[in-house]
Amino acid sequence: MSLNVFWFLPTGGDSRYLGELSASRPVNNAYLRQIATTAEQFGYDGLLIPTGSGNLDPFITAASLATVTSKIKLLVALRTSATGGPVVLARQAATLDDVLNGRLILNVVPGAYAEELAADGISLSHDERYELADEFLTIYKKLLSGETVDFNGRYFNIKNAKNLFPSVTKPYPPLYFGGSSDVGHELAAKHIDAYLTWGEPLDAVAQKIADVRKRAEKYGRTVKFGLRIHVIVRETEKEAWEAADKLISKLDDSTIAKAQKNFALIDSVGQQRITSLHNGDKNKLEIAPNLWVGIGLVRRGAGTALVGNPQNVADRLKEYIALGIDTFVLSGYPHLEEAARFAELVFPLLPGKEPLSVGGLESHIFTGSAFSSRFSSERAS
Repeated sequence: MSLNVFWFLPTGGDSRYLGELSASRPVNNAYLRQIATTAEQFGYDGLLIPTGSGNLDPFITAASLATVTSKIKLLVALRTSATGGPVVLARQAATLDDVLNGRLILNVVPGAYAEELAADGISLSHDERYELADEFLTIYKKLLSGETVDFNGRYFNIKNAKNLFPSVTKPYPPLYFGGSSDVGHELAAKHIDAYLTWGEPLDAVAQKIADVRKRAEKYGRTVKFGLRIHVIVRETEKEAWEAADKLISKLDDSTIAKAQKNFALIDSVGQQRITSLHNGDKNKLEIAPNLWVGIGLVRRGAGTALVGNPQNVADRLKEYIALGIDTFVLSGYPHLEEAARFAELVFPLLPGKEPLSVGGLESHIFTGSAFSSRFSSERAS
């Protein structure tokens, strides 16, 4: 089993502290290109580009990276409930895969958060969004496989549709997805190539993997598995935990309470599972060895991090590998510097990841005032 390690592109913003706007970095394409090229040069296999009302458009962002990257795969989020439909998406995906020379992967997002859905004019329930995604992916996969499609469903009525622009990747760019509900697991079993789970304790992840595998057998399919999690790695254990504490040091109780109130309104089962790991309590954040849920106090979605020295973190990742995980989608604040740090410290300890031998990479990494000065000058130009 080959191991894939992806990094995260923060198209909604980046920072050295959670909940502190003064420490935030502006979101623009110049900074995102720096992260993307750094991740590629340090040997990451892929880059997750998220979606949401607070993020830059993932498809346009991915296209903008085509000329500055050549190897790294782009895992581009696709919100099935808020696109032009599967026929339009088939053309877009085939075009983008051609631009990227076969480096496109799609991360299927059937739902969103209530305020985002309302703003997009969507009034579907949780399960209805998954029913729509099922129809969407059925049509999309047939189109990119070269079929002419007639489809009469609850959400889509398609007549004589055909995709005239085949993708480089055959039969279509791989489909990734993460969802913790029963309908989510069923969608993964029926359509998805790689199922992503957020970072939960080992037993919980093992149960998810077993359930998706069992469901996939009904369709005569096999599914690969990945883990979406943050990382906080330093040369010593003490330094790593100090960095974790520093990341949330600007959060006060009212900010956490407000975030938790908002989380309670979200119908995502995955979000409910992450919230239950901490219940807003800053004093109970290490929920398993080196597994810390401090990020989930105020961040929606993936809220856990592996915290420790390189060997600790590598050992924890290997425990997930033993469960069947073969892809890690990682992130760290701020994302530019942490991409380099993780690769330097942990890659040599992971199976199939060779020690870094690329010269001159230090010129791509900026911290503190040095970063701010360089970043400002690039924006001005």
